[in-house]
Amino acid sequence: MPIALDFADVVVRREGRNIIDHVTWQVADDQRWVILGPNGAGKTTLLQLADTLMHPTAGTVTVLGETLGRTDVFEIRPRIGFASSAMAKRVPRDETVLNTVLTAAYSVLGRWNESYEDIDERRALRVLRDWRLDHLADRTFGTLSDGEQKRVQIARAVMTDPELLLLDEPTASLDLGSREELLALLGGYASAPSTPAMLMVTHHVEEIPVGFTHVLLLRDGVVVAAGPIEESLTSESLTAAFGMPITLSQEGGRYAARAAS
Repeated sequence: MPIALDFADVVVRREGRNIIDHVTWQVADDQRWVILGPNGAGKTTLLQLADTLMHPTAGTVTVLGETLGRTDVFEIRPRIGFASSAMAKRVPRDETVLNTVLTAAYSVLGRWNESYEDIDERRALRVLRDWRLDHLADRTFGTLSDGEQKRVQIARAVMTDPELLLLDEPTASLDLGSREELLALLGGYASAPSTPAMLMVTHHVEEIPVGFTHVLLLRDGVVVAAGPIEESLTSESLTAAFGMPITLSQEGGRYAARAAS
């Protein structure tokens, strides 16, 4: 099975502390991983390594067959889709939804003087339909709700047909209805055989979409558990990751966690 992401004894050290502490981990191209752990566990740092935004202090990170430090990261980045709240802040508020997605073809935020072919616009419109955004194509990004903005970010991330898709807390701050709508869309996308390898960071097991296959649990930069979700996501592994007794339940492919009484 082709490997989309390969961490070999990876360390990220800042101010004398290991934010990522000797992590060895592989992601195959047909796997969809959720990354869980408390604040400060190193989840977002893992995504930044996977997105080639930083290099490890020690060890090797290989992304889509290219090892960081031995390749031009600007050649890798167009092959990666990345959606995060930080990116949403960089989208011009007066940009239309269609252009916000369309400009991913040139890896720019905000349309300037680029020229797009009809095939680009047709693909952008198709992606908007897939994420239930086509009725918003002419709206400006700044007028959208949080849930709509989250979906536009993901639509932009998949516009270029990436080989690796990274999602940093895609459901954070959403109300119940918006969260469930997005999770249903993510579940359908994750379950499709043509979907690329996916990594999704979240704080809550309730936000794991159906269709995700694997889980990585972190605490203080150290891997607590990693593997198929039905084997590695347990009350015991959550207890170890979050440092308190946790009870896990599952129904219909969705999970819930509570402090053990």
